[in-house]
Amino acid sequence: MVYSMTGFGKSENISEAGRISVEIKSVNNRYLDLGLKMPRMFNSLEAEIRRLLKQYMKRGKVDVYISYEAAAEAATEVKYNHDIAGAYLSGMKQMSEDFGLGEDIRLSSIAHMPEVFTLQSKDINEEELWESLKAALEEAAGKFASARLKEGEFLKKDLMDKLDIMEKDVDFITERSPMIVEEYKSGLKQKIAELLDDNQIDESRLAMEVTLFADKVCVDEELVRLRSHIGTVREILEKGDEENGIGRKLDFIAQELNREANTTLSKTTDIEVSDHAINLKTTIEKIREQIQNIE
Repeated sequence: MVYSMTGFGKSENISEAGRISVEIKSVNNRYLDLGLKMPRMFNSLEAEIRRLLKQYMKRGKVDVYISYEAAAEAATEVKYNHDIAGAYLSGMKQMSEDFGLGEDIRLSSIAHMPEVFTLQSKDINEEELWESLKAALEEAAGKFASARLKEGEFLKKDLMDKLDIMEKDVDFITERSPMIVEEYKSGLKQKIAELLDDNQIDESRLAMEVTLFADKVCVDEELVRLRSHIGTVREILEKGDEENGIGRKLDFIAQELNREANTTLSKTTDIEVSDHAINLKTTIEKIREQIQNIE
């Protein structure tokens, strides 16, 4: 399968621990650059987060945004402070004795005293927090990978179409190349005949000149390598590489394609072959641009 390096995925997981939201987006990059933006409470889980996410991506500049909103009941608890309540009660009784007052002590009176009841933050269960975060990460990463795969299939089709165009240019040059030598031989023979003003042509010398010309303009090796590289690109696109990605492989082969097209263009003296060699270079450049988007 072919994956694009641009993608987006988002998820939200609500549990007793609270609400966790994850958003993942990426753009092209030569290597994997994974950036995390999250609350400090998740810092201890960073290694696990990175390990999980790397299963879904090989290249690209990937930004991951994690937000957390604790449930009210999960975040705090009410604590009854027995010693403080007892101190208030003792103080009220002592006040009654000191001033000869009747006792008018009610539960509600002590309950409203400062610090008798307090709200305290609960300790976070890291294991439960990780399970909730993991579920959100996996869902977002799954959507992210699906988006990349969908875009990758469009890139694959576009590249396959461009390879077809390249093959047509290679076919034309293959068919045209032998004719160039014959045309050169015929033209050279005619010029010699005109210069000598007769038909006494040294056939061995003519054959030597034609052979030298043929060697100079021969692009058989370049055409064979072009066909081989085109076939390799097709094979890579069809098979893919889930473990390592294919972008860097394709980029290297595109450079080799460009090298062979340049050599073909530099050797030819024929306008028609030159036109198709230029078409090859143009198509290869378009292919190289698209490959930069592939993981």
